Amino acid sequence: MRPGSEFFQIGPGRTRKIFIFSAILLAMNRIWLALLISRPWLLVLAMLAPLSASATHIVGGELDLQHKTGSLYTLTLNLYFDAINGDPGALDQQLTASIFAKGSNARMANVVLTLTSNTFVNYTNPACTVGSLSTRKLVYTNDITLNAATYTNTTGYYVAVERCCRNVTIGNIVAPGAAAQTFYLEFPAVARNGAAFIDSTPRIFPPLGDYACRGELFYYDFGGQDPDGDSLAYDMVTPLNGHTTTAQPLVAQAAPAPYALITWNAGLGTTNQIPGSPALGIDARTGRLTVRPSSLGLFVFGVRCSEYRKGVKIGETRRDFQLYVLNCPTNTPPKLQVWATGAKAVYRPGRDTLRLVPGGNRCLTIRYTDPDPNSVLTMSSRPVNFTEPAPLFTTVRSGTVRAAGAPDTLTATLCFPDCTDTKGKVYLLDLIVADNGCSLPKRDTVRVAFTATQAPNTAPVLTSTFPPAPLPLSSANPAVVRVVLGQRYTATLAGTDIDRNALALSAAGDGFDLEAVKMTFAAQNGTGQANATFTWEPTCEAVSVGATSGLTVHFRLTETGPCTPLPQERVIRFEIAPPRDSVAFHPPNIITPNGDAKNDFFTMPDLPVDFCDHRFAGIKIFSRWGQLVYQSPDRGFRWGGAGSAGTYYYLVTYTDGRKYKGWVEVIP
Repeated sequence: MRPGSEFFQIGPGRTRKIFIFSAILLAMNRIWLALLISRPWLLVLAMLAPLSASATHIVGGELDLQHKTGSLYTLTLNLYFDAINGDPGALDQQLTASIFAKGSNARMANVVLTLTSNTFVNYTNPACTVGSLSTRKLVYTNDITLNAATYTNTTGYYVAVERCCRNVTIGNIVAPGAAAQTFYLEFPAVARNGAAFIDSTPRIFPPLGDYACRGELFYYDFGGQDPDGDSLAYDMVTPLNGHTTTAQPLVAQAAPAPYALITWNAGLGTTNQIPGSPALGIDARTGRLTVRPSSLGLFVFGVRCSEYRKGVKIGETRRDFQLYVLNCPTNTPPKLQVWATGAKAVYRPGRDTLRLVPGGNRCLTIRYTDPDPNSVLTMSSRPVNFTEPAPLFTTVRSGTVRAAGAPDTLTATLCFPDCTDTKGKVYLLDLIVADNGCSLPKRDTVRVAFTATQAPNTAPVLTSTFPPAPLPLSSANPAVVRVVLGQRYTATLAGTDIDRNALALSAAGDGFDLEAVKMTFAAQNGTGQANATFTWEPTCEAVSVGATSGLTVHFRLTETGPCTPLPQERVIRFEIAPPRDSVAFHPPNIITPNGDAKNDFFTMPDLPVDFCDHRFAGIKIFSRWGQLVYQSPDRGFRWGGAGSAGTYYYLVTYTDGRKYKGWVEVIP
């Protein structure tokens, strides 16, 4: 019986053709299980049957290598298992991956990968599920260490896992039941020029759970992302067969390359793996897979994703997979039309360009329908050549048409943000309506070209009573304000805006909290204007915070409302001065203690003032032979000489460790 000869109800108002023999296979499996239970001797015969019968299960898979930290990586094998025809006895609990140097094929290591996950691969549309297609994703993984002293080969390395066998029902290769699988991955050396060279495999294409319909365009986005930001390129490759066989489907370790390729049926090849118009192909840049298959059956195919860094290829990963092609009921694609809101004529793609201006209409009206009954339609938008925020749907974007009580046409409204600005370029936006047809939705797309400008914005003005900022203006060249310790300093700031945008004044310390040093900032914010007062009475605690370079404060005026705010800023560095300015320190260097009440004592009235932690600690006076002749902790000391003429030396110390040295001559 040929596939597609019967129908099966799988969704409300929808019928889908499936392979009738899969239902027969399922029934036969149940009968076989009952026989094994009632007649144990059949189990012995089953165990004596050729191993290939229990090894036919592989749908495809790929290897993945992700950097974790340092020299630690995680190696993963994703293996896709046929949940319908595959024998559960062929489900391995562990597999061995082998690592080789590319230049020499020298074996570097064997890594045992343990089964850690067993889940079903999802359909794009679960309502399109057919009983003849079900795939499991088996995840085998282990952490490995790639030592920088070992993995330095400039030609790189490859990882391989070998397993047999593929599905016996595959229709585009020779002897599929005896065809094996080699999972393959290439990665670069982990060190280059004495420095770490970190690379993780690109996370490519989610697994495929869908089937294709004969004569209908099938598409699937296999494009992925690279965690290192490397460039990715995709191409079709012939799947690898390798060295395993039906007699030895599982090996203790993979053999080194080269690996034999699977053999295509006559007329097929790498560029024609699944026949059709077009044949199966992949976009080299986006990874979008497309085919309009012309034949029914199960087809294996191979895709490679290569990664490039600075224009040099550094690695690749491959996926082998299968695509099921069925006969499907006719599904007519939906249709959509677009109007600029209020416009009388429909938008003409390729001929019209929307011009969005400030204060003008920035919305589109979209009408979409589908001639098929009970069609669920969904609208979406996709930027083509820009990354700015996409316009938003402001009304319902999905619904059912041509059902009981449902309309035959739906309407949606899409509006562009006021701040969209194409900067003189023409931006392209795809508007897409999709139905809920099987196996994949049919779509209609209208590409809208548009230009957009923002409302102009004049920068607000910030003024203050702070001293003018030195040139050039920058945060690294702030104005300096000296504030006397214990005295209150006050400054005012004002912001104005001719556009009448909402303004706000704020202040923030550079590496410190304003309140912690007793600075206060009070602002009155409003529309078109804002005012603030800054007050500070510095204390010794503030001196310790800004002892080295002062205290820098950023005063900022911000505006809200315009598409492109233009904030303004003043940067002030506050330095703390002593309570009184110190006169120059010029200690006397001669005294005449002769009792005439003139210059009889050695004093230092001009000593540096006491200032927080910088306080007078004491003075010591020594003879020329180093003998201590006088000392005092009093900054108002009076020394009348040691009773004999000569030169004496003094040492003045402060509590912060500063010292002042000098000499004084005594003349009786």
